[in-house]
Amino acid sequence: MLTDIFTKKESLNCLNTVVALTTTERQMEIVLQEIVDQLPKLLSRVDIVSSILTTPSSKYKSIGFIKTQYSDKLILNLSQGKKGSLKLYYKEELSKEAKEYKKLLTILTTIITGYISKMELNNLYYDHNERVKELNSIHLTNMILKKNPTLTDSLQEICDLLPEAWQYPKFTVARIYFDNKIFTSRKFKETSWSLKKSFETPDKKKGTLEIFYLKDFPISDFGPFLKEEKSLLDVLASIISGAYTNNSLQTLLEVNTERLKELRGLNKTSEILKNSASIEESLQEICNILPEAWKHPEDTVVRINFNKMIFTSVNFRESIWVQRQSFESPGSQKGEIEVFLLKEYPTEDEGPFLKEERDLLINLSHLISGTAGSNILKKLISENNERLKELRAINRTSKIISECKPVDETMSKIISILQVSWQYPEYTAVKIHYEGRDYITPGYKETTWSQDENFITIDNNKGYIRVVYLKEFPQAYEGPFLKEERDLLVNIGKLITSYFNDNKGRDIFRSNIHEKREVEKPEEYKKTLTTNKKPLQQYFNQQVIDKYIYLDMMKYKVKEILFVSTFYDAFILENEDGFFERFMGEIYQYSLFSLPRITGVTTSEEALEMLDSKSFDLVILMAGLDREAPVLLSEKIKNKRPSLPIYLLINQKSNIKHFEDKVASTNSLDNLFFWNGDSEILFSIVKSKEDMTNVENDTKVGLVRVILMVEDSCLYYSKYLPMLYGIVFGQVQRLLPEVEKKELDKICKMRSRPKILLAKNYEDAMQLFNKYRDYLLCVISDIEFDHGGQLDKNAGIDFIKHVKSHKMKLPIILQSSNGKNKQQADDLDVFFINKNSDTLLNDLKKYLNAYLGFGNFIFQDLNGKKIAEARTLKEFEKQLRVVPDETFYLHATQNQYSIWLMARGEITLAKTINPMRIESLDNISLTREYLLNIIGDYQAEKKKGKVFRFEEDTKFTEKNIVTIAGGSLGGKGRGLAFINTLIYNSDFSTISSEINIRTPKTAIIGTKEFDTFISRNKLYDKVISKGRSFHDIKLAFLAGKLSSGLEHKLFKFIGQIKNPIAVRSSSLSEDSFTQPFAGVYHTYILPNNRENKTLTLEKLKESIKLVFASVFSDEAQGYYKAIHHRMEDEKMAVILQELVGNKYDDYYYPHISGTACSYNYYPVAHMKPEEGFAMTALGLGSYVVEGMNSYRFSPKYPNVDMYSNKDLINSSQVKFYALDCRRENMDYAVDGELASLTLLNISEAEKHGSLKHCASVYDQQNDRVVPGLSTPGPRILNFANILKYNYIPLAKTLEILLNTLKESLGSPVEIEFAVDLNKAENGVPTFYLLQTKPMVDSSNFIHFDIDQFKKSESLLYTQTSLGNGEIDNICDVIYVDKDLFDKMKTLEMVEEIEYLNRVMMNEKRPYILIGPGRWGTRDQFLGIPVNWAQISYAKIIVEISLDNFPLDSSLGSHFFHNVTSMNIGYFSVNNQKNAEFINWDRLYKEEVIHKTNFFRHIRFSKPLKVIMDGRSKKSIIIEDV
Repeated sequence: MLTDIFTKKESLNCLNTVVALTTTERQMEIVLQEIVDQLPKLLSRVDIVSSILTTPSSKYKSIGFIKTQYSDKLILNLSQGKKGSLKLYYKEELSKEAKEYKKLLTILTTIITGYISKMELNNLYYDHNERVKELNSIHLTNMILKKNPTLTDSLQEICDLLPEAWQYPKFTVARIYFDNKIFTSRKFKETSWSLKKSFETPDKKKGTLEIFYLKDFPISDFGPFLKEEKSLLDVLASIISGAYTNNSLQTLLEVNTERLKELRGLNKTSEILKNSASIEESLQEICNILPEAWKHPEDTVVRINFNKMIFTSVNFRESIWVQRQSFESPGSQKGEIEVFLLKEYPTEDEGPFLKEERDLLINLSHLISGTAGSNILKKLISENNERLKELRAINRTSKIISECKPVDETMSKIISILQVSWQYPEYTAVKIHYEGRDYITPGYKETTWSQDENFITIDNNKGYIRVVYLKEFPQAYEGPFLKEERDLLVNIGKLITSYFNDNKGRDIFRSNIHEKREVEKPEEYKKTLTTNKKPLQQYFNQQVIDKYIYLDMMKYKVKEILFVSTFYDAFILENEDGFFERFMGEIYQYSLFSLPRITGVTTSEEALEMLDSKSFDLVILMAGLDREAPVLLSEKIKNKRPSLPIYLLINQKSNIKHFEDKVASTNSLDNLFFWNGDSEILFSIVKSKEDMTNVENDTKVGLVRVILMVEDSCLYYSKYLPMLYGIVFGQVQRLLPEVEKKELDKICKMRSRPKILLAKNYEDAMQLFNKYRDYLLCVISDIEFDHGGQLDKNAGIDFIKHVKSHKMKLPIILQSSNGKNKQQADDLDVFFINKNSDTLLNDLKKYLNAYLGFGNFIFQDLNGKKIAEARTLKEFEKQLRVVPDETFYLHATQNQYSIWLMARGEITLAKTINPMRIESLDNISLTREYLLNIIGDYQAEKKKGKVFRFEEDTKFTEKNIVTIAGGSLGGKGRGLAFINTLIYNSDFSTISSEINIRTPKTAIIGTKEFDTFISRNKLYDKVISKGRSFHDIKLAFLAGKLSSGLEHKLFKFIGQIKNPIAVRSSSLSEDSFTQPFAGVYHTYILPNNRENKTLTLEKLKESIKLVFASVFSDEAQGYYKAIHHRMEDEKMAVILQELVGNKYDDYYYPHISGTACSYNYYPVAHMKPEEGFAMTALGLGSYVVEGMNSYRFSPKYPNVDMYSNKDLINSSQVKFYALDCRRENMDYAVDGELASLTLLNISEAEKHGSLKHCASVYDQQNDRVVPGLSTPGPRILNFANILKYNYIPLAKTLEILLNTLKESLGSPVEIEFAVDLNKAENGVPTFYLLQTKPMVDSSNFIHFDIDQFKKSESLLYTQTSLGNGEIDNICDVIYVDKDLFDKMKTLEMVEEIEYLNRVMMNEKRPYILIGPGRWGTRDQFLGIPVNWAQISYAKIIVEISLDNFPLDSSLGSHFFHNVTSMNIGYFSVNNQKNAEFINWDRLYKEEVIHKTNFFRHIRFSKPLKVIMDGRSKKSIIIEDV
């Protein structure tokens, strides 16, 4: 047991050491840590092992801290009642006789307690000084704002004073942005140490306050800044933006609250004095109730001295902060009331006391002394009752204004409040006058006793509030009115001004008031479009000039749109403008509306140049890969055209939050919309803007109805608006035939359609409802959106309650992503839609459909009798051939042909015909022939490179694409339409004499047929029902019926197509910029029996249905889940293409097929990534895209061999896909996409003669490859005669096309192609471009230095990888046991990895997958032939080589593109490369979680770290040690 062995000298030494530590100028935390570290040394005589010091905010442990069973704990009594402790741990138990040591510990505790208290006091003193600086800053800001007439005038002064309010004023500078102006403090310099706050004034002008430190300071709450400084900046921003009005109101409420407390004190004192027998008996009770009447009751105590007696309140003690008031009773007995504050508070009027508290003290002394008299007492009570009425008036007025109710209702309630807030309410009347309207209380009349308060709103309209007394009353401060009533009237005037300003501001900005349209410069506009443009751009611009000229002759709201995007996006919207017709139906034919002119440009420079030559109504910016570019361009456009609305259109969900914040924080972007690939969104943007502008006039003039939608998510309102407009215009279309012969009625029906209004917050929703509630047809509201500038989870509920209180039977839809909110919808008796539902749009459409219900050319004879009628240009052409000469002459002399064509939008044809003159009847035959030739040539030219609709006499050619059903073309269809246009409008003169560039004969079934098929056959419920297999779904689809109209068109199509037909998918999202969907959906090939067209038609219909069904396949579902894509967002178009190739006996295939990419992930030698690569094979393209052996080369360097002779032999194509024309009754549902295909040996192609220019021979004796087939030996497919000896310019063609498409799409691209070496009608072979799609961008990489890690200690290292970033959440690895791998059993391995993947998915554990050869290949001898769904939870996929099993990565395959698009790590590890390796020993040592015949699943105790450097293609996997 430890005894007392401390000497006084040792104790003194210990104490001196601790005191010395506490007197240093260092941070308290450092000092306390040093003390606990020193104590074991200083007290070593008692064998202290360790020590721990605990304070309310921290713990400090000595070095090597350990606990023992023997300890001593001392309590620290800190300031403000807080506790701490010092605990010491010993090796042995301490003797009770260690008295000197105990004394030492007591002194140590006192020293530490004093030091902590001193430091806390210093912090309080520092914080107090900082708050004083901040209060001074707020005060000075208010003074500056009050002194200057405008906000702009104040900002420089504010900027100069701001640095003084920060903790390091000498190193602080400030900058204020406001209304495109910049204000800076002295010696301003921008640094990285900044604090920012944005603000917005009532007129929607935005600004920013910025504080910068000029040097680095210690880290605090917000970087080097204090949280109080952040709060100060927020307060200053609020004051500057106009929110100081609310602050003033709050101050007023606080003051009145204090008055109410004082009133209670007086009333209670009076009651005590009234009910007590003597004053002495009352004083103690008065003492106890008085603290509650002061501003800080918790720290207030009272003492009353009277007649030598002392009365005190609870916990009384004296302090230096005191108020005293003496009094004398009627019996000359003297007394004194003393009020003490127990702690320091900020200085007010009298020390820390308010002036009003002095007044209260005086009044209390009068009450106690009795000298006030009963009249004074009554007056005091009366005055304080008036204060209470005034306070209630302000509170009730503020509440009414916050409810955003209609002006009439709001003003009526306010005047009622004011009437009862004056001292004589029964004789008070009130009037508010504004904008020529009077709002008055009953019985109001003008009298001589009135009180006025004038106000003026932001649009310079003046108004006033007038309060009158209806009879005479005694004089007070202002006639019969009190001073407090004047103050109340002033405050009410401010509140009413704020209310009108808010409404005015919303009206002004919503009405989209633009600058007066500038003088048009049409010739300069055309010149700008056509001068010095590239051929493709000039083509698009010429379309603008030719197609939209008639808009210059028609008055319409949104006439001119400037669309800034890549060539590709502009093309899609240009070629899918048939969506206007889909919406408008007959309306379009009746010419009851005009299409806006869309001018497409692709660069910022062109956009700004266009603004100088043309006036636009709307600018739409398409966001691309550079997220900052559209914002910067919008700012430049706003500088040129401040009032020109600019909308941002995005197509990536991952960008929504970023751009929503951008739109909210910048003045240059007015709205944000999301485009999912369907161009209907553009129609909705235009119509939504027009509706919001026209609704006020149209409701007044035409009594049109209104649909109000309240939604703040751009993703959802971009979905809802197209659907709503589809319903609205569908209804109009159905109504038009009823008034077919009444042109005015048709116009009325069209223009009286319901308007659709969008609100994004509570205030906008309330204002629109209040303004148009008598015209409302329906309300669709979200539940959670902004209310009062804050996100309110119940804003939608509050809004719907208000709506139903005025329009009980109005159809209302409440929507939310939280299904629990359905109960609230049920309680409100409104329809509920769950935003997360897979049937969201369908549910909405069902509800709305359930609850919401010019001309033809007339040929005449000379007597005016109708002899023929033409509804279309084809009918017009047909009638021109046969009408009598006198009829032809009659219409020609009156120029009626040109006029009718112009009205139909055939501008170029009309302008060509217009100058034509006919002199006499003798010239009729020549003129008629000339006119018919012009029309024929025009139609042929118009269709070249175009997408047009099927008609009975349609000719399917390689020069155009025909749509045989409405709706979107889908992603792949859009790409085909684009390349078809590109081919016929690009300059290929350098190769056109050697090779044709074409697309196959193509027809596209638009997505409308998909929707119709699902709906008509009632398939939707079947595909979403749980437990239904994909096989069942296919059978259900096969049992369904296509529309009869489509079947008729299909029969026409196969009647013109002589060769086999490829039926290909084209979903909305397929081949998009974000996800390729490569190989996810199905493709089928039909032999096309020429003798049995009925059989061909049946097989064609089956194929189309199965393509539709593939949307719901297991693989598609797995892909959707992996990329967070909703099935309901997907629609399917179908592409029908004549198969490229030739027939050889019973087989059909092309000489060459392949893929090519403009970006090469694995360049070799001197090749660059941006030069691209190509993969080619003999036969059908399935061989390449399914990851089977094909020949890889660089289009830039086709002569460079990328293979050694050994590799070339091992990886050369030995089989190929061909169509077996003998197969006619294929069961596509069972046998799948390969049902009609067969895999043939290369020797068969040599027999067919198709191998001649594609193969070489390997000379084993000389170890060389000899081009051609003239010598015996193994055949090698290296296309040497084509690539090295340029039999056809294939490499050059690919290089030109890749560069052209890359420039046009604005991103790297991939194409699929086929080549027919047989000579076409012009004597040269033909290159067929089958498909194009954007590649995932591979340029924006974050660099990681892989070489810093020790490769010898890693699990895996490769120099051939795709992906970028760091992953640190994977513990699991699944790998093929390399000792058990058998390439003959890869199909069994598929089943095993599918099972393991399902286990990992259920456990939500991502994993690393390692296996030999190509993952995802269809050739089971090249790797494991999985599909994406079977390994969907793998986050890193590793392909390895083994001895006698070489590795050639899956470049160009569908599987490869899907994996890389998801940023999944894709590694290749080649055992032939010494630098690349896998640490197999480490993998085999780890514990096995699952083991199958071929796979081992292991799990590491800590997550592995995967680092991928996308630039160098290096990656490494290391353990976390």
